[in-house]
Amino acid sequence: MLGTVMHAPGDVRYETVDDPKILKPTDAIIRLSATCICGSDLWPYRGAQPLDEPMAMGHEYCGVVEEVGSEVRNVRPGQFVVGSFVLSDNTCPHCRFGYPSSCEQREFMTGAQAPYARVPLADGTLVATENMPTNDQIPHMLAVSDVLGTGYYAAEAAGVKEGSTAVVVGDGAVGLMGVLSAKLMGAERIIAMSRHESRQKLALEFGATDIVETRGEEGVAAIKEMTNGVGADAVLECVGMQESMDQALGCARPGGAVGFVGVPHGVTIAGDGLFFHQKRLFGGPAPVRRYLPKLMDMVLKSEMQPGKVFDLELPIDQVAEGYKAMDERRAIKTLLRV
Repeated sequence: MLGTVMHAPGDVRYETVDDPKILKPTDAIIRLSATCICGSDLWPYRGAQPLDEPMAMGHEYCGVVEEVGSEVRNVRPGQFVVGSFVLSDNTCPHCRFGYPSSCEQREFMTGAQAPYARVPLADGTLVATENMPTNDQIPHMLAVSDVLGTGYYAAEAAGVKEGSTAVVVGDGAVGLMGVLSAKLMGAERIIAMSRHESRQKLALEFGATDIVETRGEEGVAAIKEMTNGVGADAVLECVGMQESMDQALGCARPGGAVGFVGVPHGVTIAGDGLFFHQKRLFGGPAPVRRYLPKLMDMVLKSEMQPGKVFDLELPIDQVAEGYKAMDERRAIKTLLRV
C-alpha cells in the first residue's frame, strides 16, 4: 500500500510501504476512515527533533476493524473504533490508576497516515462505537483520538473547575481543544493567548471569553492586569518551548497550577521559582484512553464539535502539502481523507 514517510526535515513522501500485518496475537488491523497531521509531527519536519532514518508518520486515527489477533476480545472486525496515540494494555497498575499513557507495556502509535494501520495492544487501546458514525461525525471522532484528549488533560492537570479563571498558552490545535475543555469543565473566564485572527475566532467559538495577543513578560503583565494583579487559577501550557513555559508559570497565581502537555523542547524549570511562588506543575503524555468513552459519547450525542479544529482537508496523497500548510501557519490542523 501507500503510506506517509518522513525522510528528512521538510521531506515528506506518500510512497509504497509494507502492508500492515498481525505480528502479535494482541494486534488489530484497521482501515482508516480519516487521519491527520499532528502539531508534534512538525518538530521533526522542522528539524527540531532528531530523525536518524525514514519514519512512518501518523498517530491519530479512527476507522473500521479489518482483522484481529487470536487474543483480541474487546473489538471485532466490522466495528468502528477510536484509539489513543499511546498504546496500552489498560490492565497494568498504571492504567488502572488512570494513566494508560504510562502503561508498563506502553508503545507509541506510528504509521497511521495511511489507508490501513496495525494497532498493537488492541484490547486496551481501541474503543468501539455501538453504531457506525456518519460521515459528518468522522472529523469529530478523529479529534478525540489525540488532540481533544490532550487538551482535556491539560485542563484537568491545571485543575480547571467550575467558576475558575483559566489561561491557555498556545493557539494551535491542542490549545484550542484546551479552550473547549476548560469550557466543558465549567471555567467562568477563559483567556486565550493568540496572535492569529482565524485561531482567535475559533477560540471564541469554543468558549474563550477574552483574547490576549501579547507574549512573554508583556503577556504575563496583561493577564495580571485582567485578574486584578492575582493571576489565573489554572494555566494550560500547550506549546512546549521555554518562552511558553515561562509565560504559563508567570500567569499562574500562587496556589494555582500549570497543566503542561506541549512536548518539551529545550525547556528547563527552576525549582526556586516553583517553591517561592507556590505554583504547581503537572502534565506529560495525555492519558487519552481514559477519556475516550466519555468524549466519544459526547461527540455522538452532538454535545460538542471538536472537529472544527480541522481547517484544511486534503486527500491523503496530498499529505506533503498538508505538512507545508501547517508549517507555514496556513492551516491549524490538516485532516487527511483516506
